[in-house]
Amino acid sequence: MYCQSCGMPLTKKEDIATNKDGSLMNEYCIYCFKDGAFTGDISMEGMIDISLKHMKEIFKDDPGFNEQEALIKMRGFFPGLKRWKSKE
Repeated sequence: MYCQSCGMPLTKKEDIATNKDGSLMNEYCIYCFKDGAFTGDISMEGMIDISLKHMKEIFKDDPGFNEQEALIKMRGFFPGLKRWKSKE
C-alpha cells in the first residue's frame, strides 16, 4: 500500500494519515494528509520534486541510484495515484 499523494510505502501504522475524527485514513501518509485534510496545496510536479529530494538523501550512499531514472519513474507513477488522477 502506498500513499496516494506522494507514493510513500505505508508499512507502519504511525505513518498512516488521520481523518478529522482521528480515525485512520489508509490512503495517505501523515506527511500529506492530517486531521481530514491535505497538509499543503501542492502540484503533482511539486510533490515529485519533494519526493526526489528525499530519495536522493535515502540513496546517497547507493552508487546504483540514478536521479534521472528515478524522476522518469515518478513521472510515470504519480499520475496513477488517487490525488493526481483527475488533475494535471
